[in-house]
Amino acid sequence: MDGGEVTSRRAFLAQTGSCGAHLALAGALMPRAARLAWTRSVYGEVVAREPFGALEKVADGVWALVSTPLSGDRTTLSNGGIIAGRNAVLAIEGFNQPQGAQWLAGKARELTGKWPTHVALTHYHSDHANGVAGYLSKGEHPTIRATARTRDLVVERNIQPPDPARAAAVNDAVILSGSEATSLDLGGKTVRVVPRAGHTDSDVSLELDDPSLVFCGDLFWNAMFPNFVDAVPTKLASSVRALRRVRDTTYIPGHGAVGRAAEYDRYVAMLDEVERGARKAHAAGVSAADAGASFTVPASLGEWTLFNKVFFQRAFEAWYKEL
Repeated sequence: MDGGEVTSRRAFLAQTGSCGAHLALAGALMPRAARLAWTRSVYGEVVAREPFGALEKVADGVWALVSTPLSGDRTTLSNGGIIAGRNAVLAIEGFNQPQGAQWLAGKARELTGKWPTHVALTHYHSDHANGVAGYLSKGEHPTIRATARTRDLVVERNIQPPDPARAAAVNDAVILSGSEATSLDLGGKTVRVVPRAGHTDSDVSLELDDPSLVFCGDLFWNAMFPNFVDAVPTKLASSVRALRRVRDTTYIPGHGAVGRAAEYDRYVAMLDEVERGARKAHAAGVSAADAGASFTVPASLGEWTLFNKVFFQRAFEAWYKEL
């Protein structure tokens, strides 16, 4: 890789804030063997597979869409899912393109007999929200649910230049509380929507108690180094720890394969290593750029996708803002 390539890739990251851009660059940098290994990581029964991801059954009436963005297909980019009760069906995430949302809605109908009646967005980043209008196709009108901050940021930052048709899908959203947990009764399954913060200032998690299962949004990245572009690291650490349950739980990350306690704890340990590195470098007067360039995740924590010094620098910059 010559100096021009490094400069252009760093400029690309500096000019783009979404996790989608983060993943697009990662796909370009990863060896083909690693990208293929990513697509083979499966937790539950695969009920549908496309170039952009696989839909896995993770519990009765619950499916996780595990996206494979490193393949180059940008239809979804983020993970999402379906939770079905007797009376209603919740789809999670709007994805990068309307085709992704429409595909997941079609699978919901195949699996449950219903088009999604509700859609929840975990945060505003384009790979999670930009395609939400796809749920409104074919004459269907599910209720879109998002916090006020998520709604506003989708319109202000993602839809540029302004597009009234795309903005209408989120402008009509039912506003979720940004301070208190709310419940959504699907009939036999009650989903708690819990306001969080850290990855952005308006994250939410979607949680079930029976079975014990959490759709984490981008508060959890499984075996992928996360995007700190909007992160407030102390809030991120607090939210990540609050999501961890004592009992056996399935965690659906915003990116990466479905995880259990071991994978989740490895992620927590990795975030702790970033914090220790940032605090030590900041106290020593080392710049975020230099600290990021010299940082490595301990080998004991295994391999992490997106090992590129720019991503580490972004994490250290986020910590330095707080320190």
